[in-house]
Amino acid sequence: MSEAPGYTGDVSSGDATQVRELDHLVIRKVAVSEMSNNAYLLTCRATGEQLLVDAADDPGRLRTLVREGTGSLEHLVTTHQHWDHVRALPDLVEAFHPRTYAGRDDAEALPVRPDVLLAQGDRITVGQCELDVVHLRGHTPGSVALAYGDPAGHTHLFTGDSLFPGGVGATTRYEYQSFDSLIEDVTTRVFDVYDDDTWVYPGHGGDTTLGAERPHLTEWRDRGW
Repeated sequence: MSEAPGYTGDVSSGDATQVRELDHLVIRKVAVSEMSNNAYLLTCRATGEQLLVDAADDPGRLRTLVREGTGSLEHLVTTHQHWDHVRALPDLVEAFHPRTYAGRDDAEALPVRPDVLLAQGDRITVGQCELDVVHLRGHTPGSVALAYGDPAGHTHLFTGDSLFPGGVGATTRYEYQSFDSLIEDVTTRVFDVYDDDTWVYPGHGGDTTLGAERPHLTEWRDRGW
């Protein structure tokens, strides 16, 4: 479904990096760990400044990913507190000393205290590129997504485990999880805000678009997961 030559969004642990080149931002995607967690490296073309989304696991692979870009790492965002998304966080912080970010309500559960506590409507600047923070409550209390509005194209949305092809993230394992909260936030803060061309980069598995998922919102709400 990719509209970018050579980029499919389909990666497994051990695969080469998938690279998507936009006019102002380069997006690199890899999968790590036995759970095939996605990690994304965003590079500002104008300045070389970089941001990593989720230091999930395999710190050696993620250090290599950073070097596949410009070699520096100025920003590191954790989308949510779950163990499979933070195992390489201490190592990457020690190696590159980035500014770290996470949702305010997940911060205490992380192995590294974030420098910046994120809330709905915040913005992260990466060189000359800006990412809007979307707080999506339900999979965890502090889960966040990042939205990059490409001036030359459509929005690119990094959703962690809050939105996947086929539905929202799991909400039945922990007491703090809530399907009702997550489906409401995904509806009002994602589908009601961004158009069908918005490209979704989830925390596991392949990519999707809001246009591909929008027809199923009522189905997801009715089934309760």
